[in-house]
Amino acid sequence: MTVTTLTDCSASVLASPSSLFCGPALLQPDLATVLRLVLLAPLLEEWIMRAGLHAWLLQRTAPAPALLASALAFSALHLGSGLTAAALVFGPGLLFGAVYQRWQDWRRCALLHALCNAGALTVCGSVVAPYFALS
Repeated sequence: MTVTTLTDCSASVLASPSSLFCGPALLQPDLATVLRLVLLAPLLEEWIMRAGLHAWLLQRTAPAPALLASALAFSALHLGSGLTAAALVFGPGLLFGAVYQRWQDWRRCALLHALCNAGALTVCGSVVAPYFALS
């Protein structure tokens, strides 16, 4: 089982879901996949990348190199989902890093990350709404 966490946000930006941008986990997710992509991955990844690595880098270097290095590390974290996925998450990694640098709160990054993943699930043909229906 491959974790696909962004083929995510950039796929929704590109608005042309295909097998290049939408892996199997995004095309036909089960409830566990939705929870992993919208809850678990954003919380763990942003806690590690922003509260951990990015904060550490900001103590040791200027903001721009810290931002770039954390975005590169975020991309490297996604290499298990393939080179395309790792390349596609670089942009969102920069965005999440900029949010962290502005507010110094990794939880905002996790929320943004979760929204991007939910958007990717939706764009890639998945139906997220039934998992959260109130009826």
